[in-house]
Amino acid sequence: MASPIKPSSLTHMISNIADFSHPVLSLPRLAKRIIALCVDTSFCILAVWIAYYLRLGEIRTLAGTPMVPVLASVLLAIPIFIISGLYRAIFRYTGMPALISVARAIGTYGLLYATLFTAIGVEGVPRTIGLIQPMLMLMFIGTSRVFVKIWLGGEYQSRLKIANLPQALIYGAGSAGRQLANAMSASYEMRVVGYLDDDDRLHGHVLNGLPIFSPEDLPGLVVSRNITDVLMALPSVSRQRRNDILARISPLRLAVRTLPAMADLVSGKVSMSDVRDLDIDDLLGRESVKPNALLLNRNTHHKTVLVTGAGGSIGSELCRQILQAQPKQLLLVEMSEFALYQIHQELQALAAAGLVQTAHENGSHESSQLLGVSPAIKSATEIVPLLASVCDEVRMQEIMDTWRPHTVYHAAAYKHVPLVEHNPAEGVHNNVWGTRVCAEAAVRNGVRNFVLISTDKAVRPTNIMGASKRLAEMVLQALAELNPAVSAQAGLASTTRTCFSMVRFGNVLGSSGSVVPLFREQIRNGGPVTLTHADITRFFMTIPEAAQLVIQAGAMGTGGDVFVLDMGQPVRIADLARRMVELSGLRVRDDDNLEGDIEIAITGLRPGEKLFEELLIGENPIPTQHPRIMKAQEPFLPWTQLQQSLGALQVAKGVNDVALIRGLLQQVVAGYEPSGEVVDWVYLAQEREAMGGE
Repeated sequence: MASPIKPSSLTHMISNIADFSHPVLSLPRLAKRIIALCVDTSFCILAVWIAYYLRLGEIRTLAGTPMVPVLASVLLAIPIFIISGLYRAIFRYTGMPALISVARAIGTYGLLYATLFTAIGVEGVPRTIGLIQPMLMLMFIGTSRVFVKIWLGGEYQSRLKIANLPQALIYGAGSAGRQLANAMSASYEMRVVGYLDDDDRLHGHVLNGLPIFSPEDLPGLVVSRNITDVLMALPSVSRQRRNDILARISPLRLAVRTLPAMADLVSGKVSMSDVRDLDIDDLLGRESVKPNALLLNRNTHHKTVLVTGAGGSIGSELCRQILQAQPKQLLLVEMSEFALYQIHQELQALAAAGLVQTAHENGSHESSQLLGVSPAIKSATEIVPLLASVCDEVRMQEIMDTWRPHTVYHAAAYKHVPLVEHNPAEGVHNNVWGTRVCAEAAVRNGVRNFVLISTDKAVRPTNIMGASKRLAEMVLQALAELNPAVSAQAGLASTTRTCFSMVRFGNVLGSSGSVVPLFREQIRNGGPVTLTHADITRFFMTIPEAAQLVIQAGAMGTGGDVFVLDMGQPVRIADLARRMVELSGLRVRDDDNLEGDIEIAITGLRPGEKLFEELLIGENPIPTQHPRIMKAQEPFLPWTQLQQSLGALQVAKGVNDVALIRGLLQQVVAGYEPSGEVVDWVYLAQEREAMGGE
């Protein structure tokens, strides 16, 4: 008894058959047609031989008279097949229409063959041969076409897909680059055709079947290899080096994608899911300064911490950073139910996993620095989601009285300049009264540290948002200066003195309302990319860096401090837009390049918008123990005087008198100069109605 075929032997056999498909597919079309003709000729002979066996019950040698039906089969079948177009069909695409064509051709052949050998008859040839042989031919020819489709079709489709995939080079032939190449070998997103590496000792060598090229060869490779993408597998490279590489790639119309830092890769291994679009912080970000663990932990570790605006861009990142310090309790105060649900679910999952990663907008995988706490230890922090408006005095008093937080980070604010300009009373109410309500509740309930998240738009503001944030700063400065007697008179007596501080910085990359996600979406949709002014500039900082610096700055506060973060050099937004277009593999369409892909359109400055932002009102900022944090020396009004202005402002906003609101803000906030007419939606609608009534 024959031994059964072992599974391993069967797998090996199938593998050999599959491997044989490669040289077959590589043959020229004429050679493939000749092979098909030879195979079909063999079927003609085989069908006659089997027909004789089925008719006579014995094996006959095809010599003498039996050769007559063989020759007749070949001479009839091959011309009919050629005329029917069977050899013009691509067998690997055989489907029902192709099989119908085969059936028609065999039907024509069978009719003629049966007429010759069955109806008319040939001496020495059994008449049933004329019927059996065509039926066998139909079976052989049809089966062969199906077999070829199964055998070659999948392989051909795979090769065709691979050939049509975007051609990519991996920049970096190190461990991350090799892992990425292996991960992408089975991917149909793009085809990796080689590596780029700065090490000239590797140039000309082959790594896992892929050649290693010099970066200097990239312009030539773009043409010769039709390169469309570059994948940067340089997780440990400095930002300066990364920027140098991007500057070299930028003019070549290549789409650039990258890997996060090695510390952010799951288990230190690279997978396709780790490859992400180039974040703009890869272009603008600076080398990170290692955070001071002592400052990060001072007001958070094993303490009750409250974050207002916990579902926002900065608020949510503050929560992630604070969670790493393992506070005793983390109170999430948020007005938006959906935003609160999202951040609560995320923080619970991160705490359960014992690892906190930033997950801010556009899918960034940048991880926050650990604060000296082992990621293997699951967090014991109690995370409490609290729906509340910071303007609700009763609710905020209730929350702080219940949990008595040690530290409050006040990130809740309306920050979108045009929207606040169109809704000024609400902007002032949320930004100024929300801050005052939270600050006074903090004083009454013995909060030790209160940190306000402020903005560079508070410096010599031209809009309601900036003026309201500067006034919020002044509220805290005035409260910080109150002596115990005045505090008691104002109903703010407490056994514990609250240390108020403010942290002022510019735009954060990827936040809600940021130009970066807007530009990315506009590029994805084919443009145009819209700018409000060709010369507009802004300061930028990554969300994780900003949140870390806020926590560290707050830990250095002594009372009434206005901290200013070092934002680096301001960035021209037009240059930012151009780089984003170019690093998407596209070209900017302008007067110098009418054949470009994406137009950059100027729409005009929006209400309240400034061309340039500043971080300091006064001069000579004081350095602190942190190289990226300075302390500003800003003038303010004493609490008794400020209270009068706040009272007048409250009356004005209560009746939505926008002109009076702007006038009062100009009296209180030094440097506030409104940039245009009143654009409050309610005011404009009422004005139109009044004009219509006249």
